[in-house]
Amino acid sequence: MAKVRTQYVCQNCGYNSPRYLGRCPNCGQWNTLVEEVVQTASAKKATAHAATLTGIVTKPQRLNEIDAKKTPRVKTKLNELNRVLGGGIVPGSLVLIGGDPGIGKSTLLLQVSGQLSAEGHSVLYVSGEESASQVKMRSERLHVSGDSFFIYPETNMDSIRATIDSMKPQYVVIDSVQTMQSTNVTSAIGSVSQIREVTAQLMQIAKGMNITVFVVGHVTKGGAIAGPKILEHMVDTVLYFEGDLHHTYRILRAVKNRFGSTNELGIFEMRQDGLREVRNPSEIFLEERLKDATGSAVVVSLEGTRPILVEIQALVTPTVFGNAQRTATGLNRNRVSLIMAVLEKRANLMLQNQDAYLKAAGGVKLDEPAIDLALAVAIASSYRDHGTRPTDAFVGEVGLTGEIRRVNRIEQRVAEAAKLGFRRIFIPKNNLKGWQPQSPIEVIGVSTIGEALRLALPE
Repeated sequence: MAKVRTQYVCQNCGYNSPRYLGRCPNCGQWNTLVEEVVQTASAKKATAHAATLTGIVTKPQRLNEIDAKKTPRVKTKLNELNRVLGGGIVPGSLVLIGGDPGIGKSTLLLQVSGQLSAEGHSVLYVSGEESASQVKMRSERLHVSGDSFFIYPETNMDSIRATIDSMKPQYVVIDSVQTMQSTNVTSAIGSVSQIREVTAQLMQIAKGMNITVFVVGHVTKGGAIAGPKILEHMVDTVLYFEGDLHHTYRILRAVKNRFGSTNELGIFEMRQDGLREVRNPSEIFLEERLKDATGSAVVVSLEGTRPILVEIQALVTPTVFGNAQRTATGLNRNRVSLIMAVLEKRANLMLQNQDAYLKAAGGVKLDEPAIDLALAVAIASSYRDHGTRPTDAFVGEVGLTGEIRRVNRIEQRVAEAAKLGFRRIFIPKNNLKGWQPQSPIEVIGVSTIGEALRLALPE
């Protein structure tokens, strides 16, 4: 009898080691190496042969002979989801959705499955975490039904493949990939080897049978999808479902999309009867803004191809400790420290003995250079105790020498501010070269941070 070979695999990054190590030398995490049995040659042959069971037989083709007709997309009733996917669902794609527990991943997929079933598409919902009766209870609350909507509580991939072969559904939902188990791998459920093998089989099903597969993925404490990074490389689209459990708004963000733009963003509102799409998020982020408040500035941020107006709030107060504090919510703390250093050096604001607290209102996260000017104006407004005009918006990147640098898609940003009733918008002066604004909003070009503060916060 052949000796069973084992190896130790890091459950955080997938690093392999022939012996146990307390700390992974690749990612530096402690106690993440788990013993797993090395896959035998017969199991590898069985995995390779499994592709032929689903009719996945390919051969080399000349590039000129390949039909490159545009694949028609399937529209759902959730336009926000269509936007994030690049215009709709691509048949035969493999979509991975990750997010915190209870954020609404299963609710979103259950709603989408019900909508697809109502339009005559066959949907197989594979639940590895809930029983059929539990899914039925949630579907009744969401008012989801359909004759071509099937619930299948199963975790064995062999049974799931056999069911897909017999039913041949158009859409398959796997909830979740960490609960699925392949008999070709002897390691525990949820291990790196299991996740890699299950995802490979799902990819064969999606590409070989032209079935769209939605996969739910758990996330780690750091917010990344649990399992090896190869999981995100294998799928076609990676979506993150974000939000605060204390608020009703949820943000669906695309970080990878082979069929559309990355960094697209869709906003939903969680209600008792499910998720409702938010068609104009800028109004929500600005609806509670005070008229004459100090330390407030509105920025036109760009998320993918969508411009969104967000209020940036700053509170600058004298420090009571030796070192001044810098606290940021929804903003990059290093970016805040950089902007404050530029203001102190180039705008003569004594901020080194001031505590600064900044946040992006509404729970949205902003991380693009175009928000620098709004950050600087909000900090200066709070420091001087001088409010900005409620009809002013700001867009621009601030350099270390105090210059305002150009940003992309300025026409879309200006048009969005004008649509919401803003009367003035401050933009980089270089963005005005070769462009004549035609909108009713007043466009003011500024070249330095000092010039912007003089115009936005006159003495």
